Amino acid sequence: MAPQREWLEHDFYKDLGVASDASAEEIKKAYRKLARELHPDANPGDKEAEERFKRVSEAHSVLSDADKRKEYDETRAMFAGGQFRGGGNGFPGGFPGGGGTRYSTSNGADFNLGDLFGGGGESSGGFGDLFGDLFNRGGSSRSSTATRPRRGNDLETETTLSFKDAAVGTTVPLRITSPAPCTTCHGSGAKPGTSPRVCPTCNGSGLVSRNQGAFGFSEPCQDCQGTGSRIDDPCSDCDGSGVKVRARTINVRIPAGVEDGQRIRLAGQGEAGRRGAPSGDLYVVVHVTADKIFTRSGNDLKVQLPVSFSELVLGATVSVPTLEGSVGVKIPPNTTDGRTLRVRGRGVPKRSGGAGDLLVTVKVEVPGTLDDAATEALKKYAEAEKASGFDPRAGWGR
Repeated sequence: MAPQREWLEHDFYKDLGVASDASAEEIKKAYRKLARELHPDANPGDKEAEERFKRVSEAHSVLSDADKRKEYDETRAMFAGGQFRGGGNGFPGGFPGGGGTRYSTSNGADFNLGDLFGGGGESSGGFGDLFGDLFNRGGSSRSSTATRPRRGNDLETETTLSFKDAAVGTTVPLRITSPAPCTTCHGSGAKPGTSPRVCPTCNGSGLVSRNQGAFGFSEPCQDCQGTGSRIDDPCSDCDGSGVKVRARTINVRIPAGVEDGQRIRLAGQGEAGRRGAPSGDLYVVVHVTADKIFTRSGNDLKVQLPVSFSELVLGATVSVPTLEGSVGVKIPPNTTDGRTLRVRGRGVPKRSGGAGDLLVTVKVEVPGTLDDAATEALKKYAEAEKASGFDPRAGWGR
């Protein structure tokens, strides 16, 4: 994710071609469409498409996360008018000298600058990180924030599994084309045999500071672009970024019991960070194809078993398929049509161990045709059934 101070210069909605009030589903559809169009595999050697692919991926990583999107929108809204209203102590925009006083943004929203600065102590996240990079109280150093490595963007891909593979778990190879650590410089950005050096302008802090009244005003060092280090002889393969777009194949273990639409997070398998910074995560969206025999209800496996009338009346033991082999299911005599029989422990494996149950629902199948012998036998049975006093509609419709 881009540092918050860079959010003011990025219009992620424009990058994805969606409105600022677009739904999560609209954002996802726009990203997938652009990712297919701009993917490096579809545009070999096209640097412009490669750069747009990176921007689209970065935009999606922010806007697809509800918390990040909210913070991004609030950051840009706060600065949309160019100034804050309030204060009056001579500082640009009326910033107060102490926390606790409530002020208003140009769009009328109230805020507390003490909250923005993290209450005068350590940053608690949110806008405190943004202002922490720019302002120091009493000249205290914030170099740890300024030189924090830029983590790579999160990535998302998809895979389709059969019903059985999703239920019992499997390993699938996924081919990913994304920014990855440069294999020539191993992510350092420096030509092999050399190393980055500490920036002499900012002494590795990534910031240069000057005083203005009671505040220490800091801004990113222009000589090292805020990284705290300089590369005198950059790697020719990645132009000093430490990152290069390339295709790679990773084997992904899909756990047993995964369901259609579920997202699996693979830590550190996303886009590489700049100059050796941590990589983002990879999210794999799993699609499960329907099965001809089985359906699921949680960890229980459901199957509809065709049976004959005689098997229901007289009882029988019938072979029923499971995820692994088959099992004999006993149908008790005089079982009613539509009854569900439960077989313990033959369902979908559980992550905690064991497995769900196999739910077998019996359904009578009526023969399409009968030969003469079967027809005569059935007529005799019908007569005997009537003579016994059995009435299938006794009490029905009254």
